[in-house]
Amino acid sequence: MTEPSGHGAGPYAGPGADTERRAATTRVFIALAPPDEAKDELARALAPACAAYPNMRWNRIEDWHITLAFLGELPTAAVPSLRPPLAELAAARPPLELSLRGSGHFDDRVLWSGVGGDLDGLRLLAAEVRAAVEDGGVPYAGRPMRPHLTLARARRADTAAVPDAAAGLAAFTGGTWRAARLHLVGSDFGRGPGPIRYGDIASWPFEGA
Repeated sequence: MTEPSGHGAGPYAGPGADTERRAATTRVFIALAPPDEAKDELARALAPACAAYPNMRWNRIEDWHITLAFLGELPTAAVPSLRPPLAELAAARPPLELSLRGSGHFDDRVLWSGVGGDLDGLRLLAAEVRAAVEDGGVPYAGRPMRPHLTLARARRADTAAVPDAAAGLAAFTGGTWRAARLHLVGSDFGRGPGPIRYGDIASWPFEGA
């Protein structure tokens, strides 16, 4: 990421400004992460599309996740307040039985894999997570959940690659797996033209019966 020029760059102009901004805010979401074997299974099915469309912006397999609540850019100081309600929620909830299957796209720009299994339980979990976020003092005004796992995004000039890749993956049916942990995820780096890099702020096992 380039440093802002000192001319007309606003209050964070000058060397170290981007570091200050990143330290003050964090991009945050709450998610489930498929286990390695489920991701490897999908990666094998996705390999022909990756080879056919190398110019798409493919997400790293390490970053594949099912978002329950996207909170966007938060003050870093506000994030710790999310830990207690999310930990309490995870302790009371049993794991979910899910799978990855099929594919689709949003507006010919975003390629995703679908989610199968206990979708009623998944939507209920998402609603409880969003309530827990508000209990942590962070207002939530996100969209209704559409269960999916984002795989790639098209470049601006390419409107055909994503629908073609989705069609090639439409018949994919992955094995069932247990979503065993709730993840609070953040990123305060990688905000240039390349993909954003994510990392766990905290995670908690589902311990309910």
